[in-house]
Amino acid sequence: MELTGTHQLDQPPEVVWAALFDSAVLAEAIPGCTALEQTADNAFAATVKLKIGPVSAQFKGDVEISDINAPHSCLLTGKGSGGVAGYAKGSARVELEPAEGGTILRYTADAALGGKLASLGSRLIQSTTNKLAQEFFTNFSHRLNS
Repeated sequence: MELTGTHQLDQPPEVVWAALFDSAVLAEAIPGCTALEQTADNAFAATVKLKIGPVSAQFKGDVEISDINAPHSCLLTGKGSGGVAGYAKGSARVELEPAEGGTILRYTADAALGGKLASLGSRLIQSTTNKLAQEFFTNFSHRLNS
């Protein structure tokens, strides 16, 4: 499943870039995040509680940031397990572009699901994933501007 999106943020690229590596900002922005720990300069471990259709699960996972071209782009790669609910893994290329009054953030992500989650149907998964991405960027934008 592929996702793409663009978001206008009211901060310069350097501020947005720093926030993408700030565990406190990310913990507040990630929907359902109950714990987020920075395990290395470019790696995080997270616990996220989500409900996707009839399936509720607590996911534990890791995210690594690589291919870093500060403050312009990076690649995020992650995987997580929700026990009997299944697993998710994927990657996202994030690009920051200076714009009048702030930054344009673009992302292209690819995700794969397994277990019960995979049986829910692509339309439900796609709409839920888009909703979660929108919620993340709304939270992220509010956090940047507070």
